[in-house]
Amino acid sequence: MKIICYKDKILKAINSVVKGVASKTTMPILEGILIQTNDNELKLTTYDLEIGIEYVMDCEVQQQGSTVVNAIMFSEIIRKLPDTEIHIQINDNNLLEIECEGSLYKLATMNPDEFPELPKIEVENSIEVEQNTLKNMIRKTIFAVSTEENRPIFTGCLFEIQKNKLNIVAVDGFRLALRSIFLNKETNDFSAVIPGKTLNEVNKILSDSYETVKIGVSKNQALFEMANCKIVTRVLDGEFLNYKNVIPENWETRIKVNKNNLQNSFERISLISSSSVEKEKKYPVKLSVDIGKVVISCTNQTGDAKEELFISTEGKNLEAGFNPKYFLDSLKSIDDEEVYVEFGTNISPCLIKSTENKEYVYMILPIRLKEE
Repeated sequence: MKIICYKDKILKAINSVVKGVASKTTMPILEGILIQTNDNELKLTTYDLEIGIEYVMDCEVQQQGSTVVNAIMFSEIIRKLPDTEIHIQINDNNLLEIECEGSLYKLATMNPDEFPELPKIEVENSIEVEQNTLKNMIRKTIFAVSTEENRPIFTGCLFEIQKNKLNIVAVDGFRLALRSIFLNKETNDFSAVIPGKTLNEVNKILSDSYETVKIGVSKNQALFEMANCKIVTRVLDGEFLNYKNVIPENWETRIKVNKNNLQNSFERISLISSSSVEKEKKYPVKLSVDIGKVVISCTNQTGDAKEELFISTEGKNLEAGFNPKYFLDSLKSIDDEEVYVEFGTNISPCLIKSTENKEYVYMILPIRLKEE
């Protein structure tokens, strides 16, 4: 194998695939990048047996071939080389030589025949979405994915297609994030739960462009296909939460508030709330809704804080406690200038919605306040 390529192009390829490298494994081959040539193309592949990433790029191939090298070592060497042409080849001793200007590195290689093949997916259902749209939807839901491995189904996002509408839902038992868009093409109804780990990597590879990404699903695998890149992942088994049944349809109290003002208040209050050793769980932030205003407050052994916002209110007065991080995560993902915050009772879920459209809903469970 003998190739010539520019640093910026191969570094982009490496950065796209490196997250598919296994970090803890007894199989050294999974810590490598499979490098293959095909005519005047270079293909890089990584696979940790859960997520596989493949990236194809144009380059000058002087001699066809394939090999596997340690991914971390290879990527760090390429990253630190000058921004110019790089010559890469396999020498007579089966070492990978990397040459650039006055630099020459030689890396041990592994047998490419031992690198496991990415699963071949028989796609049963698929959709196409603009990359910037999917990137936006993932970014605005992924924070609500559970990190608790005892409920594996909630460590992923539900991708649900119903009546030509894509819903992406994340839930961790304390909050829920839902984003929706209508699709341009007619498609079948289907659903799959994609691991949050995969979606984080997909999001890094997606561009802020109108180019499309194709999402294909089989019984136990999913495939994300872009122009140069392909990502294969398992889908999570199990029954996802019937989220439509847990989102309240009616409210008893509703406020209309400037999103940035509410976010800034929560950020300041969080300075007091999170200063406790036991964090927000022991000392929630209290929201008190009265006619024309909301008071946000917190008291603990560190001190106390109070913020007052004059806003539009409807319905009953209310007092409820919340984890401020959950509120902030939701507010930070919203681009609207104003939002509705809807409450039932002080122990029922709170909803944050757009005042303009129905493309998102955030639901947060309250924390029971101690009697004063």
